[in-house]
Amino acid sequence: MARQMGRRGFVVATLAGGVLAGALPASSYRRVAGAGGKLNIGAIGVGGRGAGDLEGVASENIVALCDVDSGALGAAGARHPGARKYADYRQLLEQKDLEAVVIGTPDHHHAPATARALRRSLHVYCEKPLTHTVEEARLITRLAAGKKLATQMGTQNHEHPGYIRLVELIQSGAIGPVREVHVITDRPGRWWPQGMARPTMAQKVPAHLDWDLWLGPAAQRDYHSAYVPFKWRGWWDFGCGAIGDMAIHLMDPVFWALDLGVPSGPVKVTSEAPPAHPFSAPKWMHTVLEFGVRGKLPPVKVHWYEGETRAPADIARDLPMNGSLFVGDAGRIAIQHDLMPRLLPEEKFKDFKGPEAYLPKSPGHHRQWIEACKTGSRTGSNFGYAGPFTELVLLGNIAHRVGATIDYNPDTGTVTNRADANRYLGKEYRQGWEVV
Repeated sequence: MARQMGRRGFVVATLAGGVLAGALPASSYRRVAGAGGKLNIGAIGVGGRGAGDLEGVASENIVALCDVDSGALGAAGARHPGARKYADYRQLLEQKDLEAVVIGTPDHHHAPATARALRRSLHVYCEKPLTHTVEEARLITRLAAGKKLATQMGTQNHEHPGYIRLVELIQSGAIGPVREVHVITDRPGRWWPQGMARPTMAQKVPAHLDWDLWLGPAAQRDYHSAYVPFKWRGWWDFGCGAIGDMAIHLMDPVFWALDLGVPSGPVKVTSEAPPAHPFSAPKWMHTVLEFGVRGKLPPVKVHWYEGETRAPADIARDLPMNGSLFVGDAGRIAIQHDLMPRLLPEEKFKDFKGPEAYLPKSPGHHRQWIEACKTGSRTGSNFGYAGPFTELVLLGNIAHRVGATIDYNPDTGTVTNRADANRYLGKEYRQGWEVV
């Protein structure tokens, strides 16, 4: 195995022209008509979250299906009998009539599949987090910037009316300048385990699973049920822990409303957690990301709480579980995942009208992407937005793994104060699964 990626410069050009508002210029897309007015889509990963993504695009012409689980593949094939079936997505991506792909795999497959699809000039919808590593996020951002394609990361709540209204309230100054944000999730814990030792005993591979293809770019090891299904999120080789899962949802309006993707000097990241484990993410973690001035916006600290860790009492009273709290000079805004924002204190804002809605209403996350593939319209979580967002979120894991505050330079894509941290920005790939 060999390291496949070097440092890459931040794609400043991609961030210009409205990316932080969730859009790329319509003229930048390659337009396609699809077969009979429908888009020819291949689905990579059709069980679990991938099954939901497949359902989200089922109105189109599903021409290819891929999964390493023969049971999931067979069930999807029964719903789409005209589609060709594969166990290896590298073969699916060679199918000539493809126009677009939907990727719903574990995290470690996101970049290998997405990079191959973009290089084939296919429109791509990829589940979150967009990539497994910081270096992969920068690569995918660069590849997408050079293609006239419709892209979308699977952050469905980006199109939720609550998040859209929240961004309008923050950007219009409803609570004044925001200098502090707190975001919390109850994951991991009951959702999946973390902080574990790697299994040492082999188990028999289930008959329905192609274990070697499931591993893909990850190093070879014996099968164990501690990894599959879903529990892979807690293992560094396959997932990004709770911050890579829920922060991509819950911190989305933070990144969007506060223009955190605009290069503004170093980003300081500190993570408090149990001692770092070589194989598994921590049982709990409190991460603080510190950003400098961004245009007219003041410096801001973004706090992330996962697992058993909790915010201070004066914050916790207003902070909903699996939600966020924006602290401004003139008030607070709290929002829970899938709900509408609340301005606090309620007595102060009881007669507050707020700005007229000005952000575009969404037809839905999958439908928005399909329409963009066909017409060149906007997508909210295009890779010019999602790549830099994923990059920043994953820094929390790096600060935890080195056990120290890191200073990250978005221009160069490097940690400047801890050379040992830079090895966690990327990873190694098994031969045949490289991303470059």
